[in-house]
Amino acid sequence: MPIAPLPPRTSVIATALIAAFAALPASAAAQSAPPTPTELDTVKVTGNWLDNPTEATLLDHPGARSIVEAQRIAESGSTSVRDVLRQIPGVQVQDSNGTGGSDVSLNVGVRGLTSRLSPRSYVLMDGVPMSYAPYGQPQLSLAPVALGNLESVDVVRGAGSVRYGPQNVGGIINFVTRAIPTGFAGTLGVSSEMYGRSGNTKTVPSLFLGGTTDGGLGMALLYSGTHGNGWRSSNDATDIDDVILKSAYHLGNAGDLALSLHHFEGSGRMPGGLTTAEYADDPFQSTRPYDVFSGRRSDGSLKYSYSDGRNNVEVLGYYVDSFRGSYIEQDGSGASAGQRRLTAAPRSYHYLGVEPRYSRLFTTGTVVQEVSVGYRYLKEASSEVASRTGYYRPGAAVAGFDLPLLPYQTSRGGTTANAFYIDDRIDVGAWTITPGVRVEDIRTFNHITNLATNGSVTSTLAPGIDSRETLPTLSVLYRLNAAWSLFANGGKSFGPQQYSQLASTTEGLHPESATTYELGTHFNGNALSGEFTLFNVDFDKELQLARSIVGEGMWTDLGATRHRGAESALRYDMVHLSDALAGLQLSMTYTWTEATARAGAFAGRDLPLYSRNVGSFGARYAVDRWTFNADVFAQSGQRSPGTPAVGAPYVTEEDATGRLGDIPGYATVAVRAGYDFGPELHDLKLAVGVKNLLDRRYYTRSTDNNGGKFVGQPRTVYLQGTLAF
Repeated sequence: MPIAPLPPRTSVIATALIAAFAALPASAAAQSAPPTPTELDTVKVTGNWLDNPTEATLLDHPGARSIVEAQRIAESGSTSVRDVLRQIPGVQVQDSNGTGGSDVSLNVGVRGLTSRLSPRSYVLMDGVPMSYAPYGQPQLSLAPVALGNLESVDVVRGAGSVRYGPQNVGGIINFVTRAIPTGFAGTLGVSSEMYGRSGNTKTVPSLFLGGTTDGGLGMALLYSGTHGNGWRSSNDATDIDDVILKSAYHLGNAGDLALSLHHFEGSGRMPGGLTTAEYADDPFQSTRPYDVFSGRRSDGSLKYSYSDGRNNVEVLGYYVDSFRGSYIEQDGSGASAGQRRLTAAPRSYHYLGVEPRYSRLFTTGTVVQEVSVGYRYLKEASSEVASRTGYYRPGAAVAGFDLPLLPYQTSRGGTTANAFYIDDRIDVGAWTITPGVRVEDIRTFNHITNLATNGSVTSTLAPGIDSRETLPTLSVLYRLNAAWSLFANGGKSFGPQQYSQLASTTEGLHPESATTYELGTHFNGNALSGEFTLFNVDFDKELQLARSIVGEGMWTDLGATRHRGAESALRYDMVHLSDALAGLQLSMTYTWTEATARAGAFAGRDLPLYSRNVGSFGARYAVDRWTFNADVFAQSGQRSPGTPAVGAPYVTEEDATGRLGDIPGYATVAVRAGYDFGPELHDLKLAVGVKNLLDRRYYTRSTDNNGGKFVGQPRTVYLQGTLAF
């Protein structure tokens, strides 16, 4: 598939980009010649390019990709995966808010796509999907991953739609857990945050034990959790426990087996949004005593892999069973104005997936090809119940859990999906050209029963949809030298219709598709390393979950939308300027995004809840056994304009509910000091830091049932400690 020309504005930036990097000093990149034909004999089959990600692999990836490794995770003072993802260009993360308002959830958006419960990215842990149901329910109100179990976070923002999908228009996010060590190793860690305004404390413990016998059998036990209260009164009361048991066995020349068993449980209260008046009175208060979310997930995976340098075989099988439940108060209207009712939404999901893949190297003269073919079978099922009480007045003697919860709707859905892909990586000198195509065949249904208060059936629906999509991609990589590569790619991504969309009464809902183009570079020299990417994402018809102050969410067809912008990251080792600056390293990221509606009532206006400008600046200084870090994060304002409809205003002034209106931008400063006691004291590492050092007040909004204004994290002191044994 040919790559379409970029918009004129983007072409100008691209020209400037190439000119700027052409002027880089020799010290910023090692001056190695492109690979010669005599080097082709050392080429080995890659197979699964998500395996064992390191920063060194970025140069060979023909698209925007960032990897955050364990050292940077620790030194950033991160206590959640949200903190880690904020460090990646193009990724925007919302603090807990609305019905995603606890530490159990994850709200991440890429390139201006909606961040509510992370529905636009294909999120994995060690290659296994993390969502409730990858096709029918791709949200992460339950994000079954704990920070202490991670070795790195790998975010592919483009050029991945052939091998991984669906819901990949926002790229692929793979959380990589700690590997089984070759010898025995153990680590005990703990970090704790203390919030200045509330005095609450939240603790993140972790434990790792593992090793490999002389016979090739490896085992590892991983545990991480989060326990405590957040920065608001009646805040999240978080209890998260995440346990993983990993095993691997080397079969000699026959390959390797890897087994993983995983169990995650989490619960947390949701303090809910505040009205404009409530926020002005006390932004840290909560007026919602009943809102709570809980869930659990059990999954297992078995992977067989074999590689002889020319052939690579992998077969991955996994089974996932998950449950989520919530209690949320819902505001009344009309005759019920000023009253609330309690709603409950227990839901169960399970799915089985099998993914075989085969890769083979072919050499013809100076041309090396790696052809990969893969298949995925996935079968998923869902069972959902919606219940609610009668209305009551907040604070009344009889309210909330004192009233009976009566089911008013049940549903049972399912999906059978078959996907096939083939791609061909063609290496010719310094060039790598990779055409590919993915074919998705999806059958989804959802049987819905509506009930009266006495339990009798009032109506039934049985919507279903069959989708068959062909998704081509083409990527091109050129290696200027051993430390610098340029890339371009284009491809089509696809999002199937979800169970909730099938259940919606809105007319004209449909699957989604988008076309993505990228042009950029990776460089990794002795002094300077980084990335720069221009991107353009065009949706044909994007869907948005719209919420009013009362009632259930309704899906809305936004029509065509466009997301475009530039992403950049730089890191420079200052010793190359002066020996006196040895140990000092500077880094920065900056992303400009423009995400706008191209049709409908809000055509030409910004989409909700993303920032056009997001940037960070960091300084790291290491001397002897000390490490000092200082980081600044900033984002520009956002919009919360309301639901697009004929004649509806695009709201910019804050309304009385706190749900709608512009959101100011903000900047925060964080500092950290750490000391490594070394092997003399079992590699004990201690650190202390402060987030939001200047106590900058900021907030976000939500239009969910428990929406409104949500205050951001105040000044927070944190402590970290790890001990090896």
